[in-house]
Amino acid sequence: MSKIFYAKSHEWVEFLDDTTARVGISDYAQSELGDLVFVSLPEEGDEVAVGESFADVESVKAVSNVYSPVSGTVKAVNENLLDQPELVNSDAMDAWFIEVENISDKADLLTEEEYKKLIEE
Repeated sequence: MSKIFYAKSHEWVEFLDDTTARVGISDYAQSELGDLVFVSLPEEGDEVAVGESFADVESVKAVSNVYSPVSGTVKAVNENLLDQPELVNSDAMDAWFIEVENISDKADLLTEEEYKKLIEE
């Protein structure tokens, strides 16, 4: 069983255990955005909430918000993205943005199959 799920707003969430997860943007999202030139991230210890923006990404096309698929506390941020936002373009599923702990709520998440159907529509 895959531990990776997707939000309708094109973020992925990988549950490391019942109360901790990594969050990033989907490969579909990065391909729609184009080449990323800047990523802003929250601070460790910040609270995130389902459906609220916790970061933004800037591409050559536009600036887009990144929304949290879970509620909890930011345990870690992927500082590599601050210097190398293009990592998201080269491997979106490996380029996590934040790790969230003490997860208290999660969005209506989609399986990979459900997400593929969503982006094909």
